[in-house]
Amino acid sequence: MARNVNFDLNHPLVEAGLESPADEDVVHNSFSELIAEQSQNGLSDAFELQELQNELDEEGRDNLAYLTGRGLNDREWEDDERQTDPLVGERWSSDTLKVLSSMPSRTIGRSRGAIISQYYNRTMQLRRRRQSRPSIRDFSHSARPSIRGYGMEADCIDAEASKRERLVNNLQNLSVSDRIRMLRAMPLSLAEKSELRTSTLQKERRTRSGSQIPCCSQLKYYIIIAVRQCWYSWLSFLHSLQLWQVALKRVSGRFGTGVLSYFLFLKTLLFFNLFLFLVTGAFLVLPQAVHPPVLSADRQSFSGLELLTGAGYFSDTVMYYGYYCNYTLHRSCRDDDGGQNISVSTGTTSSCLSSHHSYNMPLAYFFIIGAAFFFTCIILVYSMSKSFGQSFRIDKSHSILAMKVFCSWDFKVIKKTSVKLMSEKICTQLKELLAEVNQKYVKNTVCQQLWRLMVHGLAWAICIASTSACVYGIYHFSDFMHQQQALTNKHPMLKEASLLALPALVSLINLLLPGLFNLAAWMEDYESPSVGTYVAIGRNLMLKVSVLCVLCYHWLGRVAADPKSINLTCWENFVGQELYRFLLMDFIFILLDTLFGEFLWRFFSEKVLKRRRKPVFDIARNVLELIYGQTLAWLGVLFTPLLPAVQILKLLLLFYIKKSSVMMNCQAPRKPYRVSQMTTIFITLLCFPSFLGASVCVTYTMWSITPSTSCGPFRGLKTMFQAGKRWVEQLERDNPNLSVLARAHAYLVENPLFLFVGAGIFLIVIYFHSQVVDGQRKIISLLQEQIENEGEDKKFLITRLQHIHEQKRTSKRRLKSQDSNY
Repeated sequence: MARNVNFDLNHPLVEAGLESPADEDVVHNSFSELIAEQSQNGLSDAFELQELQNELDEEGRDNLAYLTGRGLNDREWEDDERQTDPLVGERWSSDTLKVLSSMPSRTIGRSRGAIISQYYNRTMQLRRRRQSRPSIRDFSHSARPSIRGYGMEADCIDAEASKRERLVNNLQNLSVSDRIRMLRAMPLSLAEKSELRTSTLQKERRTRSGSQIPCCSQLKYYIIIAVRQCWYSWLSFLHSLQLWQVALKRVSGRFGTGVLSYFLFLKTLLFFNLFLFLVTGAFLVLPQAVHPPVLSADRQSFSGLELLTGAGYFSDTVMYYGYYCNYTLHRSCRDDDGGQNISVSTGTTSSCLSSHHSYNMPLAYFFIIGAAFFFTCIILVYSMSKSFGQSFRIDKSHSILAMKVFCSWDFKVIKKTSVKLMSEKICTQLKELLAEVNQKYVKNTVCQQLWRLMVHGLAWAICIASTSACVYGIYHFSDFMHQQQALTNKHPMLKEASLLALPALVSLINLLLPGLFNLAAWMEDYESPSVGTYVAIGRNLMLKVSVLCVLCYHWLGRVAADPKSINLTCWENFVGQELYRFLLMDFIFILLDTLFGEFLWRFFSEKVLKRRRKPVFDIARNVLELIYGQTLAWLGVLFTPLLPAVQILKLLLLFYIKKSSVMMNCQAPRKPYRVSQMTTIFITLLCFPSFLGASVCVTYTMWSITPSTSCGPFRGLKTMFQAGKRWVEQLERDNPNLSVLARAHAYLVENPLFLFVGAGIFLIVIYFHSQVVDGQRKIISLLQEQIENEGEDKKFLITRLQHIHEQKRTSKRRLKSQDSNY
């Protein structure tokens, strides 16, 4: 029912908007006088609450204002006050009120002065109302109003307009924060509040334009506004630069945190490869591209097949290890000799070296690869520890559910699309939390437990046996292809195309075998979807690690150990090309899986089977494919410095393809579940099995395997590691004062003990950090348990106090009844 609103400045809600106990910055300035006044008053907080209750009850019985329209509003306000204050709403004794008023829950988050101010404001409001509205007992019968006037408006339109004008004037004189706070406290609709705000701003502009403001003040005012607008625009621009922000919100709103974790992990891998590409591109690729070496005349032409095989024309470019020179780049000497790069050991004079800068390519290649892996390791460990600390916070679903319901909406969002995305996201998160709260743990009998154990054992046996068979087949097929490379009677194009056989077989196994793992998981029938996801991750990880181990043995144990058996002059180029082919073939098979496994299955299900069921996004398989591809990129950066650029292009295309496929072809999980630790598990798997394995293989290659004698920056050396050793020896010969550097290099770099000690210290630091986080997690769980116990204690004390009070009231009633009988 519509009703008019009286704009009364003396209304208690208007006053409360300026003197709220939560606004301590405004209240604290007058606390000294307030506390002094309250200290003189001998009443306690409990007695004051009791007096407040009595006054409210007395006003509720005989107040003249209840019979007018304004009194009706005040009555509603008093009822709201009683409902919001549990200490006032119950008729408790003074002892109970004293205990309740001193509880921490009544004072937590607020200072003592704020509580006194709250009580003081309430009593002042009561006194003001009592003075302005006398009790009905004080009126004569003839002066008492008739009940027939109940519900009718007491003020005329002119009086209301004058009050509105006075309210606008008062709002104009307030500061911006006080004006906003008062408007929020008014019991008006949003349209009326907006109209008041507009009227206030218009009047303020008229007043400002009517008054004569000096030119300097106007200029200062406009400069401040311009700077503020520029700052806000800059912040908005920086916020818009976040990569894939809107797309990630859409995925999170429709599919939940599980699918979102895959795309966040893909974004993390993109930044890792971007860092690796910048380092290798700036310090290896760019200097060598500026100073290209002398190439042979029989260079192969571009045929197009190189895009798949990586061989042919690409072999003589900066993409591969063999293109890089083994001498010091010197621009001045190169220009003086007609454009030829000159080695330090083959005729570069000392005057030329001393007058111009030089760039030692072998030393740069060795240290840049080492530094890239070192800083990547630091970033990985930091990301893992940070994610580990965030994921193991104690987030109980009961408490998070209340926070999501009451505190998750952002009122600054005004666009329709943003509102829709936010509502979908909150809805999905609530479904996940409710599913976790309602999750029931069924206690099975002994026979049922034995049956489930047998099913799990059979499923794991099938997975292990199939993985072993596939790895055994890859081992023998790689040996067969290694022998076929020794045959020279094949056509060059056919021989180059045959190089795709091994990558195609491995990618096919990585595509089909996870389907068998999903069938085994369906047979196990896990009650918790998150447990099923973790088991699938473990089985896919077992497959990927086994396949990579066989491939590393094939490259480093067969090809690098005996390159002459397959007529290779530069085995590093061959390994780099193999890694490029594996990376490209993995991307092609991911596209085929997206097309046939998601799009065609959705089309077949809708058109043929006439069902609306769509496939569910397989998080475990897709994440392990990302880790597998990133491991190939880390393994190949030594032999193919531009392989991170290929991985960046692959990840960019993969994000948009997967995002489009997920939005069109997939559906949300039938059983919603919250994956609070999924990102931590992904980073951990990326760090230890993936990066650690790639680092071990690269370190073994640089320290133990002999480089090719006809290509690359380390030709003529026994190991790649000797590039740093020769540079230190040369420095010692040129300047004997640097002998300390040579000894430090011998003890710290050449000695493997230092490497093992450093790795051990690093692992110890990680272990202690994990233990600290685990201790914090236990402390948080104990504190939460203590908070729950204190809540139970409060309930018990309140119940006991109320019971004692009821007993006292009953005994008093009995005594009164006995006295009346006598």
